[in-house]
Amino acid sequence: MSDAPSASDPTPDDPSRPKPHGNWLTYAIGGAIIAAIALALLAPHVAESLEVGGELFLRALKMIVVPLVFTSVMCGVLGLGDVRKLGRPGATAIGYYLATTVLAVLVGLVVVNVIRPGEGTVDQAKLSELSGGGMGTPKAQITKALSQSTGLSTGEVASVLEDLPPGESSQPGIGSIFKNLLLMLVTDNLFVAAAETQLLPIIVFAIVFAGMLTTMHQDVSSITTLVVQSNEALMKFVMLLMNIAPLGIFCLVAARFGKAQASGEFLDELAQIGWYFGTVLIGLAIHAFVTLPLIFYLVRRENPYRYMLAMSQALLTAFSTASSSATLPVTLECSEEAGISKRSTEFVIPLGATINMDGTALYEAAAAIFIAQVVPGIDLTLMQQVIVAVTATLAAIGAAGIPEAGLVTMLIVLNAVGLPLEYIGLILTVDWLLDRFRTTVNVLGDSIGAAVVEKSLPDALPASPAAASAS
Repeated sequence: MSDAPSASDPTPDDPSRPKPHGNWLTYAIGGAIIAAIALALLAPHVAESLEVGGELFLRALKMIVVPLVFTSVMCGVLGLGDVRKLGRPGATAIGYYLATTVLAVLVGLVVVNVIRPGEGTVDQAKLSELSGGGMGTPKAQITKALSQSTGLSTGEVASVLEDLPPGESSQPGIGSIFKNLLLMLVTDNLFVAAAETQLLPIIVFAIVFAGMLTTMHQDVSSITTLVVQSNEALMKFVMLLMNIAPLGIFCLVAARFGKAQASGEFLDELAQIGWYFGTVLIGLAIHAFVTLPLIFYLVRRENPYRYMLAMSQALLTAFSTASSSATLPVTLECSEEAGISKRSTEFVIPLGATINMDGTALYEAAAAIFIAQVVPGIDLTLMQQVIVAVTATLAAIGAAGIPEAGLVTMLIVLNAVGLPLEYIGLILTVDWLLDRFRTTVNVLGDSIGAAVVEKSLPDALPASPAAASAS
């Protein structure tokens, strides 16, 4: 019978390297991305026609996210053996999420203030087009544009706009974020939350339910066995899906890049806001290759770049799907192959995929300052930039793990300091590509979080009811 999560999780001989099958798959995924971009550049209309294949692969990944989150979080808690042992690793995880998100926002603010990509880069005609011109009210334009970009319904986008108070006061906007975050913790219908992929209330329920099971011992051995074996079966399903990942990722990337190439807008827009595009990439690179590796090294005293290499399969999948939720099954598999114990990965990574959005927070802060630099007559004070930092941190936590959802929460950041919401149109054309980079940083932050929290787990644990019943 398969091993259950327990104190003695098996680790590979060299924890910095993935298992052998991960190497060819990583190379295949990397090759698929390069081939897809080449096809999109040479034959964009042919690349666009592959959208169905990419959508099928993305849906197959998303299909198992909810059950996998539920079982993996429960296994993570059950692996502790006693819910009272959850305190230290739980506090470490939350502290890590907050610290890295704040650091990401600070990096974004520093980079955008040093480079100042919004000064003298966007022509007045573009600004006039965004601010009016017979295209309906600004809110109507924003709702339609964001709905098309994110795939959310116009009603979902409109509900965010309705929550934004008029005027320049930032306090109602921040208060609205706090209220929404608290309400996101609990749902009045778990099945509706599952159907809508609202992972945070599912995670909260799984933690509480699994914690209760640890106090009931052998009375619930059949339930714990079912949870453990279901989790193992779902991970096998993930590995089965990854065999077709290169083909699915090829279709996904080719279709999206082909659409951008066929429209002819992407390169024109990039030429005008290229400084903004480069600024965000520089900020993401600093966070991904300096900040996060430094945290990893300080906690574990190991080479962070070897660990990042072991996670490359998940990072490439994140770039391809632009969804941290869809990448979650692959992140779990890769982190375990990299030598991180199941007790840590199953507890930390699902929670991180929901609330730990370093890349999104950095992007939202940088984009807000960029828009302020572009709009004539606006010069944000230090206090207003602090408000941007706080709001971006909170809004990123509330962002859904779906492609380009950060655009919607960025409306709250803009509103917090009284920036015109319609100027979000400046970044819509290139956002789909930036979204892939920031999602990759989000997933990297989650995987490093699992490695960091592992050090806070108790050294010696009694066998959990799950392990005892499955052995």
